[in-house]
Amino acid sequence: MVEMLNPINGFKISFNNKSERIVNIEIKDEIIDKLIFPFNKFDVTALEYKPFTRFTLAKSLDDISENKLGIFLNKIIKNRSTGCFILKTPDNNKKVSNDFLIKLSTAIGHLLGIPNHDSMSGKFYARFYVKHEDHSDSYLRKAYKNMDLHTDGTYVDEKTDWLIMSKLEEKNVKGGETAVLHLDDLENLNDLLKDPVSKENFVWGSPKSKNVNYKVKHPVFTEDENGKPNISYIDQFPEPKNMKQGNFLQKLSDSLEESRNKIITELPVGSMLVANNHFWLHGRRPFKENKSLSRELLRIRGHFN
Repeated sequence: MVEMLNPINGFKISFNNKSERIVNIEIKDEIIDKLIFPFNKFDVTALEYKPFTRFTLAKSLDDISENKLGIFLNKIIKNRSTGCFILKTPDNNKKVSNDFLIKLSTAIGHLLGIPNHDSMSGKFYARFYVKHEDHSDSYLRKAYKNMDLHTDGTYVDEKTDWLIMSKLEEKNVKGGETAVLHLDDLENLNDLLKDPVSKENFVWGSPKSKNVNYKVKHPVFTEDENGKPNISYIDQFPEPKNMKQGNFLQKLSDSLEESRNKIITELPVGSMLVANNHFWLHGRRPFKENKSLSRELLRIRGHFN
């Protein structure tokens, strides 16, 4: 895995101190300076209305790295032994605004592939807050509830190969750490795979806030081209049709949440977690209660070219 850490000018690359499955990528100030001009060419509205502008941003970012970054990021995400990176912008760099982070996340997404339409927002990305008070119909915004480990895109008919979660802002926050788990590190994975229910089709729906008016059917576990297991699962959206399916989902949920290999990490403002959605699960720990709590996140999910 060491060969993955080939240097790219303007980027500091290392393995995460909690797991060598995760690659840390720090963007240096010199790269931020070089991105200001091409990023200022388009405002966020232009990105929303004119899809080709998103590829222009991606090319600008890749050109600055001498066309090495896109190859490197795809190598990480598609490699079964890694499949995840955390990209961090410089601390206290005033040029890194929310709009800059949206553009940077957009560029990263378009180096990986094509973002899916996000039905919740009606755009190729979604921005949302987590706050003290919440009246939503899913765990996404419930600050004081544990968001259990899951994958994205379980309830849509689009293929969801990868996920980007970027932290735009954070105020008065304690707790709320990110939790991730590589599927191959789940202790009783083989036992789960031996259960024939794991390959049965489940019905997957979604709450009204997702703006998806259909349901899909697919198993929890499938196999990739190399015979390795992939997972598509979230605890809130399956609709088990019998006791066998319900008990299997409970067993899976308990296994994930009790796993000793779960990685708990704090992501600073201005950073993004990017993961392969087929074999990485993600979640969030509860926040400490605070009436002034506020966190804003950006989500982009998509498929490979």
